[in-house]
Amino acid sequence: VEYGSLFSSMINDWRSKWNIQDLPFIYVQLANFMQVQDQPSDGGWARLREVQLQSLKIPSTGMAVISDIGEWNDIHPLNKKDVGRRLALSAMNVAYNDNSVVGTAPIYDKMEIRGREVVLSFTKINNGFKTGEVLKGFTIAGTDKTFVWAKARIEGDRIIVWSDKIEKPVAVRYAWADNPQGANLKSKNGLPCSSFRTDSW
Repeated sequence: VEYGSLFSSMINDWRSKWNIQDLPFIYVQLANFMQVQDQPSDGGWARLREVQLQSLKIPSTGMAVISDIGEWNDIHPLNKKDVGRRLALSAMNVAYNDNSVVGTAPIYDKMEIRGREVVLSFTKINNGFKTGEVLKGFTIAGTDKTFVWAKARIEGDRIIVWSDKIEKPVAVRYAWADNPQGANLKSKNGLPCSSFRTDSW
């Protein structure tokens, strides 16, 4: 919570100092870092990424998601080229208003429970999701709030999530770990989706 308020205060302060109310502000979300967990986890890194994602509500901001190109033992990714490329794509949208460029992957918006399945809807659909791979990185929980690995499929602009172990689902998380290695939900042009959760536990 403190990070979010400080971050927004910094953006507003810079805009005030330059006297440009809509000064474009583009930033990098935290990379994947630390040991990979083989069971669903609730790492602090994921919660900090969530605050960074919420900062997109501030006008004229853009964010590069890099949770797929980091190193477990180095907080600063060695792959600077792709980080820069993703920042540039976001800048084309935010700073130059070029809507012909897809600068972000779809962003989670809301959920709907449909029997044993959870239907996830998104904003910033742009050119849609990349298909052709088995989706990984999703977890699902029932009323006991215990998350298990889930299956997921793409249905148009939505993602359907379920598990044979959960009869009455109540929440879904995606890439919710310090190091969500293998999470592979992406836009058609290969930009990774941000980690997200439907719960507030």
